[in-house]
Amino acid sequence: MPARAYWKGQIRLALVSIPIEVYPATRSGAAISFHQIHEPSGKRIRYEKVAPGVGPVDRDEIMKGFEVSKGSYVLLDEEEIEAVKIESRKTLELVQFVDADEIDVLYYEKPYFVVPADDLAEEAYTVLREALRKTRKVGLGQLAVRGREQLVSIKPCGRGLVLEVLRYADEVHKAQGYFRDIEDAKPDTDLLDLATTLIEKKSAPFKPAEFHDRYVDALHRLIDKKAKSKTNKRILEDVGEPAPGKGNVIDLMAALKKSVGEGKAAPKSTATRKPPAKKTPASGGTRARKRA
Repeated sequence: MPARAYWKGQIRLALVSIPIEVYPATRSGAAISFHQIHEPSGKRIRYEKVAPGVGPVDRDEIMKGFEVSKGSYVLLDEEEIEAVKIESRKTLELVQFVDADEIDVLYYEKPYFVVPADDLAEEAYTVLREALRKTRKVGLGQLAVRGREQLVSIKPCGRGLVLEVLRYADEVHKAQGYFRDIEDAKPDTDLLDLATTLIEKKSAPFKPAEFHDRYVDALHRLIDKKAKSKTNKRILEDVGEPAPGKGNVIDLMAALKKSVGEGKAAPKSTATRKPPAKKTPASGGTRARKRA
């Protein structure tokens, strides 16, 4: 378990308080970051704080500004910004419960593990976990962390609980604006059956370890090759990307049948196989012409 918790406090449900600790459930992926380098000298590029018409400026002359109109800013210093930050309370009060499938996937942002802070908290923690599981509900509350208030949900996860930070309504685009031009029509039954068969054929347990970012893997190989060669000579790495198709699929039925294995040609039966044509001697020492 990580040595440092993201948040420590208590979950409050009416008159019941459960001491908890919250830890990040995810970590950054294997991303590769680059620096900008001046090629002739091999030196890293640095950036200066510059004001148009003034030139380089000192850090202590820089303030934060909010643009209220074109080129017009309201200036705020750090003390003013700190004064309006939400106090980091040590209580997460569950104020509402909703069905587990009622929260759209677009609202989920980041998960955290929630663990009981000590042995005394474990009994109440377990009761909350099983009550949520039995009712198939998700608890909602607001958590104040680092001056900001986050909307969060609490739900069971195996033997524990998971806290998920949710996006606020103004942070999510309305889906209707993107889907309104899609016709509200039922698909052909045969096409739907074929697509369902294909999905069932390709269904398997989710094993995230089987998936890799091929771009990151290829970058690592490229960096290793160039480091070993000790040269800046260009190396073009082939990531093995499958070739794109030659245009749109026109016959959806044929494509689906082929995908599920129904479009394969059946082996010819010997009963229907035509006998080989009789060979005729070529006249004049020349080969017989093929039929057009």
